[in-house]
Amino acid sequence: MIFDFRLKVFHTVASNLSFTKAASELFITQPAVTKHIHELEQHLGNALFKRNGNTISLTPAGEIVFRYAERIFETYASLESELVQLSDVTGGNLRIGASTTIAQNILPKILALFKKAYPSISYTFTQGNTDSISLQVIAEKLDIGLVEGNSHFPQIAYEAFSKDEIVLVTRSGGSLAKKAEIKPQDLLNIPLVLREQGSGTLDVVLKALTEVKINPRELNIETRFQSSGSIKQYLLNSDTAAFLSIQSILKELKYNELSMIDIEGVDIFRTFQFIQLHGNTSKLITLFKRFCSTHNLK
Repeated sequence: MIFDFRLKVFHTVASNLSFTKAASELFITQPAVTKHIHELEQHLGNALFKRNGNTISLTPAGEIVFRYAERIFETYASLESELVQLSDVTGGNLRIGASTTIAQNILPKILALFKKAYPSISYTFTQGNTDSISLQVIAEKLDIGLVEGNSHFPQIAYEAFSKDEIVLVTRSGGSLAKKAEIKPQDLLNIPLVLREQGSGTLDVVLKALTEVKINPRELNIETRFQSSGSIKQYLLNSDTAAFLSIQSILKELKYNELSMIDIEGVDIFRTFQFIQLHGNTSKLITLFKRFCSTHNLK
């Protein structure tokens, strides 16, 4: 469902009374959580949390916002339930495609839950980079796609699905891990492992670097891979760095196998999107999109 992501961040922090736990649940970094809360506080004109050393608590304003946030999310859940009842979908086949990060880190759980909820609905699943999935949607080989990146095809309708953050990471214990924060220009001296051409992750990263005056052609690219899994294995056995979705490195961060390197003045966020041909919709597609949006929040 559509809602202000900052409200979701606030609700998650307030529920856990922890910025760290909220960051883990939302698959974003703790500085990103802090940024969203600060923006919401500025928008509302009130502090929402009291900070007492390592603990936090809700202010009176925060308690009011939390109470209303609970009501808002309950309303969304009721809306979802009623819309599902209206959909009256009893069966059918859906051709689903997803770009690499989504296919590997988000969709498997959702597809399993979808099959459990609607056992009479069958589906086929295709993985590829953003360009590949987009072209298959255009060629009508897929009914619905979920992609990352900045690609835009006029034949395709785009709809926001989920937020994501991309971070620079390296092997913990390696020489680069000592660099807690670097300036953008320092990137030119770091051997990088990047995704292949056509990757949505690569598009977003290069756009962000261009905005801080880094010429992508000047980057020290050691090698490229077609998946975050391959990149992680390379990182763990080399003194290189890579830009990866934080959703793809949660285990490695938890077990201190990979470490993040902050880049001064650079925050890389993106929105995962549903894509389908303009005019190509059905009750089954609508049901699947609503199911994905709802269950991605759990």
